[in-house]
Amino acid sequence: MEKYKRRWGDRKDARRIRELTGMAQISMDLKPNRSVSDVYINQKMDLTKLVEYVEKKKMEGIDLSYFHTFVTAIGKVIYNRPKLNRFVANRHLYEHNDVVISFVAKVTFDDHAEEMMILTDIQPDDTLNTISEKIRKKVNKIRDNKDNVDKEGANIAIDVLGKLPNLLRIPIVGIFKWCDKKGILPSFLIKDNLYYSSMIVSNLGSIKCGAIFHNITDFGSCSSLATMGEIKNEEVIDDSGERSVKKICEFGINLDERIADGYYFAKCVQLLQYIFDNPELLEVRADEKIETNEIR
Repeated sequence: MEKYKRRWGDRKDARRIRELTGMAQISMDLKPNRSVSDVYINQKMDLTKLVEYVEKKKMEGIDLSYFHTFVTAIGKVIYNRPKLNRFVANRHLYEHNDVVISFVAKVTFDDHAEEMMILTDIQPDDTLNTISEKIRKKVNKIRDNKDNVDKEGANIAIDVLGKLPNLLRIPIVGIFKWCDKKGILPSFLIKDNLYYSSMIVSNLGSIKCGAIFHNITDFGSCSSLATMGEIKNEEVIDDSGERSVKKICEFGINLDERIADGYYFAKCVQLLQYIFDNPELLEVRADEKIETNEIR
């Protein structure tokens, strides 16, 4: 995102948005918590063109997954629709300084396997190739060293705090939550903390599961969460009544309604579909403006 000179009231990870409508400010007063401002979007997306694109790349010998394309597409949407990168804290509206997509990865595919939080920063000049490489490196790092995972930041803090007795853990967590609300949480608790990202994503299709709605939390600065289901063949009837079979994927999206209105969110979903219909856009800079008349 564009870098801003830090002003009074800004946070170290975000700038405060001061130009608010009365409705926007009152909504934060009436609903000061993110957990009660949660709205849901269930959307089936046509991935026919994207599937063709990925299969073509694989035939060319390029190691590419659908999850990589999802993360890249979402990053591009956030750069084009920056209100998605906002959050509410202490009844003030902020915009993240950076675009960061987070997810949870299992060390091994086992019921008892440990989970690790992974954050991927999306730089303005990133493309599908660079983002795919970032994700692959981070995931391979933990899975190649599954017996001795090198943890950092919040991943370490969770292990330490989780083993403390209630008498100690509960007040310590309470202090951290207060620091979070004031924007003064220590940096070591923010590093590798998925709740301090632009969006949390989960590819449930990789485990043959449908999309779900997953609540967003009051802790941290993440205002949105998206899950993707399994890609399936589905019969579709177009406006002319013609039937065809498409590659369809269901998305479950949770958003904090205080960061933007429904019209804005709908445009974001339409832009995501447009990118899936034109997957070559994934190969250009993440911050490149997408101009189209197809988004109504």
